[in-house]
Amino acid sequence: MKAIITAATLAMTAAVGLLQAAPAQADLLADIRERGTITAATEMHYAPFDMLKDGEYQGIGRDLFDAVAKELGVKVEYIDLPWSSILPGLEAGKFDIVNAPVTMTAERMSRYHFTLPIGNATVALAKRVDNDAIIKPEDIAGLTVGGQKGSAQLEQLKTFSEGLGEPATVREYVNIDEALADLAAGRIQAVANSMPLMGYAAVQRPELFALVEPPFGDPKYFGWVVRGDDETASLIEAVNAALLKLHEDGMLAAINEKWLGANAELPTEMPAVE
Repeated sequence: MKAIITAATLAMTAAVGLLQAAPAQADLLADIRERGTITAATEMHYAPFDMLKDGEYQGIGRDLFDAVAKELGVKVEYIDLPWSSILPGLEAGKFDIVNAPVTMTAERMSRYHFTLPIGNATVALAKRVDNDAIIKPEDIAGLTVGGQKGSAQLEQLKTFSEGLGEPATVREYVNIDEALADLAAGRIQAVANSMPLMGYAAVQRPELFALVEPPFGDPKYFGWVVRGDDETASLIEAVNAALLKLHEDGMLAAINEKWLGANAELPTEMPAVE
């Protein structure tokens, strides 16, 4: 009997030791608060969300994420990367969060944790203001249209084009600035991207660009993303709480008014995504 008790006691002692030695579950928000800084990656060529003006990072994404970071009680280190390297960089753990506007799709939501919507991602077209041949989206049939490589809007453009009597020729660009430059030069006839982005281009350069209405495709939204693992759950919860506060106190509306001239009507719950 004594031997049995001794063995049991040793087993319990070993188990307690293992529990004490096991590392606590990693928590990204706790790490961020401990170091006092959150690293956020975006592509600074996506006005009005993210852009460089005179070497300074500006836009909806900057203003909104600065406000969220203030609620979290940390400073922000922003990283400027090509869009094609942002999501792979997130998965590799090179930064904490993507504050680029990422379109919510079912495939992406299965891989990443999204925040609440921070912008409208429904796809629309911009054309040259002197192009009277394009009045509605269907008028791009047989024309050459630009889109951003790797974007959800590019895939929607391709799907829409395939349903036309004569599909458009779709030209892919690394960033939208390049596509708009080709549109201004007459090398392509339209550019497809999110409605806020195309509208902003038309407002900023009305002598060159015009928005083609209505937008086409299913309504979509932008969100920010973090890695899709358990370590990021508390960070997403904290960011969403900050975004809800910015909805309630009017800061989100003020930021949109500043950059778009109107308040974007955004859901305060996660939208259904197909």
